[in-house]
Amino acid sequence: MRAVRPTPTPRRPYRGPRTASAALAALAGLAGLVSCVGGPSLEHRGAITAAPGDSRELSIGSAGFTESELLAQMYATLLQQAGYRTHLLTVGNRELYEPALEAGQIDVVPEYAATFANWLNAKEHGPEAAPVASPDLDTTMAALRRLAAPRGLTVLPPGRAVDQNAFAVRASYAAEHRLRTLSDLGRAKLPVRLAAGDECVQRPFCAPGLRKTYGIDITAVDPKGVGTTPAKQAVQNGQDQMVLTTSTDATLDQFGLVVLADDRKLQNADYLVPVVNRARAGGARPAAALNRLNTALTTEDLAQLNEQVDSWRRLPADVAHNYLMKKGLLRKG
Repeated sequence: MRAVRPTPTPRRPYRGPRTASAALAALAGLAGLVSCVGGPSLEHRGAITAAPGDSRELSIGSAGFTESELLAQMYATLLQQAGYRTHLLTVGNRELYEPALEAGQIDVVPEYAATFANWLNAKEHGPEAAPVASPDLDTTMAALRRLAAPRGLTVLPPGRAVDQNAFAVRASYAAEHRLRTLSDLGRAKLPVRLAAGDECVQRPFCAPGLRKTYGIDITAVDPKGVGTTPAKQAVQNGQDQMVLTTSTDATLDQFGLVVLADDRKLQNADYLVPVVNRARAGGARPAAALNRLNTALTTEDLAQLNEQVDSWRRLPADVAHNYLMKKGLLRKG
């Protein structure tokens, strides 16, 4: 449900990157992996119990949208400081980068705990498999690690930042009807036209969940996308009453919108987690470098970083570097 944006060319080159032709060649090879890689083969799956690897050169994958680009930039910078040579590969979707991660053509990716757990579960057990993620972080992480380990993947500890669905209404509408939570909206028995992606009609965490969990009278889904400008404008001008966005959307106040709290925890625990290829980056040193971000980065921080790229048109590389410097996570010089 997150939009995919092209990757700008960074102004600040990484120390010791591979050549552009090598990176392009690696990207070209990813497409072939989708049909031939489904995790370590049965005869080699015992290798995942070997000591975690510590390659000196690491590829960091990005899914191509702003938030993923920012996280990948921060991962690469922190790993560089720890002595690794790094380069970025932007791959448009999980169907491409996850097999490449298993194969060791990508070594590190930023992921979302609940989304990735359910995705791996569907990959293992079929698209009709019951979801394994939940609003509880510990339960979700246990399921995710159980699914990731046989594929040679290590899921590092989650940080403080979470990016999950959020529902916003006009601030004046919330004040008029005394709304602070989604439960308040359900109790108010107001008809609600929801601006969202067209998939919201069927997604259990969108319109069906709002009806079932909160008793909200969703009269229609206006297919304007997730957190898009037209969707937020439709709520701003009263055409719709609520918009589906994300918890890291920092532009809501520009449209006079406020988020209603998910007080009954409809949404799953989509905390940010680094996922690494165990054989190449599963050791203690990469984990220590990446875990430094966990104590600093909050949901509010991430929203502000997204805003600097999407609204202020700053480059992800610059925004990421400045944030790490501000938080004291980088050595000067």
